[in-house]
Amino acid sequence: MPAQKKIPMRQCMGCNEHKPKKELIRIVRTPDGEVTLDFTGKLSGRGAYICPQIQCFKKVRKSKRLDTNLGVHIPDEVYDRLELKLSEAEAKNG
Repeated sequence: MPAQKKIPMRQCMGCNEHKPKKELIRIVRTPDGEVTLDFTGKLSGRGAYICPQIQCFKKVRKSKRLDTNLGVHIPDEVYDRLELKLSEAEAKNG
């Protein structure tokens, strides 16, 4: 009987629910201080996770949780790009 592979879980910063890592979007602060979206989950740097849902995104943006978690000011362009990607995903799935 083969061993069951462990599924890595991460906590969404918006709803605080633990979900499989693959279901979440990673936002990363690279070693040189740049903040970007990481859809592969493999960029090096400090990461934070968020559900691909507008409600979670709005909570995170309003509370500035990403700024605190990543230790840097998050530019509006990153928030705008994330909101656009979430809107596209919801339109595709909805």
